[in-house]
Amino acid sequence: MAHMRTDSHTSYVRHDDWRESATRYALIPLRIFLGVTFIYAGLDKLTDSTFMQASGTGSIGATMEGVRDISAIPSLVDLSLKNPVAFGYAIALGELAVGIGTLLGLFARVAALGGALISLSLWLTVSWSTEPYYYGNDLAYLMAWLPLVLAGASVFSVDALLAERRRNSAGL
Repeated sequence: MAHMRTDSHTSYVRHDDWRESATRYALIPLRIFLGVTFIYAGLDKLTDSTFMQASGTGSIGATMEGVRDISAIPSLVDLSLKNPVAFGYAIALGELAVGIGTLLGLFARVAALGGALISLSLWLTVSWSTEPYYYGNDLAYLMAWLPLVLAGASVFSVDALLAERRRNSAGL
């Protein structure tokens, strides 16, 4: 359908510029939220001596033991229980790397994929039996990562800076 313009060219262009800018910057709040949240989650685990234990109240070992029989994939939990402390460190360091990569926009799609995989594994294990399902936050985090997996970080990011550098050195 043709658009009938009654406004001046200048205001029409500004409207399109605003829409283009809004679209271009739309994922920044999501990047900030997920980046900060995953950095915080990783640091919280790394600095919690109770969490980084094979057993005991509040430990990664006790948490995984507690969800083993109610998870979607008990064999995944069994794998974590072979060395719960190493698993706790892997999750914490993974969250930290994902958070930093997302916040900086450094290998943003890879970082987002890592965040999605962490969220997926936690949903299938720790929060699988949460009822109703929408009370479990890991599924919501998984869905939040998907736009960043698809779109990456095209603005305010190391990736964008590197892409610009490549274009300049190629003479484009």
